Amino acid sequence: MDNNLFDDLTASIKEAGAIKRNEITANRVTELKFPDIKEVREKTGLTQAEFAARLHISARKLQNWEQGRRYPTGPAATLIRILVAHPTLI
Repeated sequence: MDNNLFDDLTASIKEAGAIKRNEITANRVTELKFPDIKEVREKTGLTQAEFAARLHISARKLQNWEQGRRYPTGPAATLIRILVAHPTLI
């Protein structure tokens, strides 16, 4: 590995540690806004039970998502984002 790249990587790791320990603040903070799950589900015209079944999740998990206690991850999160624009796909 090129010494400059290694030095940059080392500096980045040290900076990340300092941010985690609250010694410095991050230069950039990315805040992801997740779509309203209930609104997405309602656009599909499905009940909670039907929507949960199609996502292969429990109704309880869907309720937690809709109430903001939890957020979908992985493939479910990707599908929800797709459904925002194309609610009939499900």
